[in-house]
Amino acid sequence: FQLQASGGGLVQPGGSLTLSCAASGFVFSDYTMSWFRQAPGEKPEWVSSIGRSGGSPISADSVKGRFTTSRDNAKNTLYLQMDSLKPEDTAVYYCTRQSDYASRGQGTQVTVSS
Repeated sequence: FQLQASGGGLVQPGGSLTLSCAASGFVFSDYTMSWFRQAPGEKPEWVSSIGRSGGSPISADSVKGRFTTSRDNAKNTLYLQMDSLKPEDTAVYYCTRQSDYASRGQGTQVTVSS
């Protein structure tokens, strides 16, 4: 199976970005999906997870109230809407199947800087 994140970039503090993750090679709607991030020199950090039908997303305290996780099972795509971005959100962002970091595919770089 494959997971490919996209939509990252350079944004100023307080700005917004929407990440997408295209899934293929498995039945997307059968799996809870998650977002992780990893900053240089840091351990991976869990960001959020969302249930198979899109209900009851949960997120880390560090992003709660600023990031919104959603999914479109018809398009096999996971999303992460990121608002009020802070410099400490700078990282490579990955999507994963369930909460299995080893399942991550290509990540996307998010850089928050003025």
